[in-house]
Amino acid sequence: MKSIIIGSGFGGIAAALRLRAKGHQVILVEKHQDLGGRARVFKKNGFTYDGGPTVITAPYLINELFELFKKDPKDYINLSPLKIWYQFIFEDKTKFNYSGDENEMIKQIQKLNKDDVKGYEKLVNFTKKIFNKGFIELADISFDKPYIMIKQLPALLKLKSYKSVYSLVSSYIKNEKLRRILSMHPLLVGGNPFTTTSIYGLILYLEKKWGIHYSMGGTGNIIKGFERLMNEVGVKIIKGHEVKKILSNKKKITGVQLDDQTVLESNNIICNADPPAVYERMLNWNTNKSFLFKWKKNRMEYSMGLFVYYFGTKKKYGNVEHHTIKFGNKYKEHLDDIFDNKKLNDDISYYLHRPSSTDVSMAPKGNDCFYVLVPVPNNQSDINWAIEGERMKNLVIDKMQNDLMPNLRENIVEDFYLTPDYFEKELNTKYGSGFSIQPKFSQSAYFRFHNKSEIYDGLFFVGAGTHPGAGVPGVLSSAKVLDKIL
Repeated sequence: MKSIIIGSGFGGIAAALRLRAKGHQVILVEKHQDLGGRARVFKKNGFTYDGGPTVITAPYLINELFELFKKDPKDYINLSPLKIWYQFIFEDKTKFNYSGDENEMIKQIQKLNKDDVKGYEKLVNFTKKIFNKGFIELADISFDKPYIMIKQLPALLKLKSYKSVYSLVSSYIKNEKLRRILSMHPLLVGGNPFTTTSIYGLILYLEKKWGIHYSMGGTGNIIKGFERLMNEVGVKIIKGHEVKKILSNKKKITGVQLDDQTVLESNNIICNADPPAVYERMLNWNTNKSFLFKWKKNRMEYSMGLFVYYFGTKKKYGNVEHHTIKFGNKYKEHLDDIFDNKKLNDDISYYLHRPSSTDVSMAPKGNDCFYVLVPVPNNQSDINWAIEGERMKNLVIDKMQNDLMPNLRENIVEDFYLTPDYFEKELNTKYGSGFSIQPKFSQSAYFRFHNKSEIYDGLFFVGAGTHPGAGVPGVLSSAKVLDKIL
């Protein structure tokens, strides 16, 4: 059987390897000259910057792709566990080191509010139940029929999936700082903690189960390891050519047409591309003919956009941890501005990644390497990033300089930034969203874009926009769903 994969993010690569292991003839098509999708790598003047995901959880999902071919993952990649997972910093300079060391966690919680220790323990136990249901049992199940969802509803209601993550955390935790720390996980997959279904509370336990890892050489080295494996096992890779059309005979898929007019025939097309871009731009049959699908597609709400500033410094900032999350003064109001009001706010929160704290190969000797990610409104906002990009860059530098990196501005020797425009134009995401559709309950499982197309015979999806959702474990699991249905 022949299968064509469009896009080489983690989901597309995982799909290519899983289908190759089943004996399919596999062709992977990537529009850029390099693989990775959101996980592309940028190299500038001796600095190596991971374009996208930097937090590696559930490493077994990566390892098992090598093991499908009886290969030892350690021959291809080097995943190193981190001791401190995140350092959280608040406006009053309070710091909290979040890790898998439960004794340390309890000590720090006691400093903020002794009464929350028991609540924290109860919360972790509850998220374990959500994890067992939502991740272990359902992450690789196809929700392409309504009855599959209906069957799960009693269990999901029992797990309070109608609550938001913030609401669930608040039912156990009273201290506002701890509420923010323990409810921030939806932001890692494009959701607002105040509207994301509490099913995503499972991320809290998933981190505890397997820890947080860093790929030595950067996340890009995982992509490099996968590329080597694909070449070894006979996956054909086409780089630098974009799929412009998915060809069909009415609802039956027949192949794809590339930007150079080349036609590749296949009855199986697997899209790691963002589902709305596929349905709206790449197909020649009018999906609006299906009233229900048109309604579903039009009601979708999309994740926030991302402003990502990459920079290198001639000075080492040894006090900065590998992963730092800095909260602004406001939390809910700021998230309302991003997700609902679609406007910029100077009271930003940000995530700072310093890979060179763990891996000196990421920067020239004596230098330091960073990227800082700021959630911003997606392009439904009509923000002019040609103007606002520079202003945001300067705001972010000022904040970091004030919060934890003295004299930062004068020490920057290399920098560039990406805005939602990059995600919209280069990665073809609708409205430049960073993570496709939001992970609300009304957009989860059956209510997401299906792994097996609702409209076309032979069209399948992996990646952030389909079940189970965004994040490295989510998109790798989407390829496991594909494995079961194809």
